[in-house]
Amino acid sequence: MKQRHVLYGVMVAAFVAAVAMAMAPIPALAQSADESSMPRTAWGHPDLQGYWTSSTYTPLERPESLADQALLSEEELARLNELLTAEGVDPLRARGALAAETEEERLERTRQTQENIHYDNSIWLRENQPRQLTTRRTSLIVDPPNGRIPPLVPSAREREALRRAESRWLTTNISPQSFDSHETRTLQERCLVWRHEGPPMLPPSYNDLMQILQTEDYVVVMQEMRENDARIIPLDGRPHLPDSMREWSGDSRGRWEGDTLVVESVNFNAKVHFNGSSTGLHVVERFTRIDDENISYEFTVTDPGTWVRPWSVEYPLMKREGPLYEYACHEGNYDARHILEVARNLDRAAAAETSQGEESR
Repeated sequence: MKQRHVLYGVMVAAFVAAVAMAMAPIPALAQSADESSMPRTAWGHPDLQGYWTSSTYTPLERPESLADQALLSEEELARLNELLTAEGVDPLRARGALAAETEEERLERTRQTQENIHYDNSIWLRENQPRQLTTRRTSLIVDPPNGRIPPLVPSAREREALRRAESRWLTTNISPQSFDSHETRTLQERCLVWRHEGPPMLPPSYNDLMQILQTEDYVVVMQEMRENDARIIPLDGRPHLPDSMREWSGDSRGRWEGDTLVVESVNFNAKVHFNGSSTGLHVVERFTRIDDENISYEFTVTDPGTWVRPWSVEYPLMKREGPLYEYACHEGNYDARHILEVARNLDRAAAAETSQGEESR
């Protein structure tokens, strides 16, 4: 295992050196006036390189309270963004502001509660450019038109019901299954993979920077808050890995369709489940450089074993300053031990209470 990581480090170092050469400034005369609004690499592809953020308060799904309202008015957008970017806003709680039905409820949802404060989110999660709604859309989902994830097929409903039952805190004297051992804890808690990592990628709660590097033959996507290695996407037309080889991040292959980078990913393992997906998940991502400051990121997910139809998402990646900082969660996370210790203490307390009840009869 150690040798594998050394070899990987050598490969990444060599790749970064190649990228550094590829990122050398292009003479202004190499671009015509018509191309001036589209940053391009020395070999002519749109230049996706740099630091980007997916920071947004726009929810994945349209809040039910907004029913068929696909778009906010300009006035609604301005009023909400004024509220969401004010001093003292808790970025974690404010994610639910769009679902609020009254102005008072929206204001309440932006403020940090005074119960069980672990961090002051209004300070440590605030960015130099405060998070806001980045579009008039009321959901990141653009298809289906209702802005909601399509219904699950019957087999997927059964699969999800079983998964949720296994992770539920049971109000019995039996030790809850999800607290049986570190292996029954969530993948995020075990520092194995974050839900937003993808593919497909979703805006994380915080640490939402990513860096993109590219050469003629590869594009690399490095998210700031990630558990997996940087995603190295080949563009040379090679086939996907055999179906028997499955990975946490799937197997990605890219190609250029005009000025859009299209990335297809398959071969996900059985341990990850994107919104309930199965190993049949098929992801198509599209990166389109719009101008100096923005990339349009779109994806469509298809999985006949999970949803009754494919569905699609779109949101902007916005240019930011670096650097990207290390996110150092690891499998040795000592909190896992403490979580299980608490569960065992509760087991003993429940057993003692039961024993006392039986003795008093």
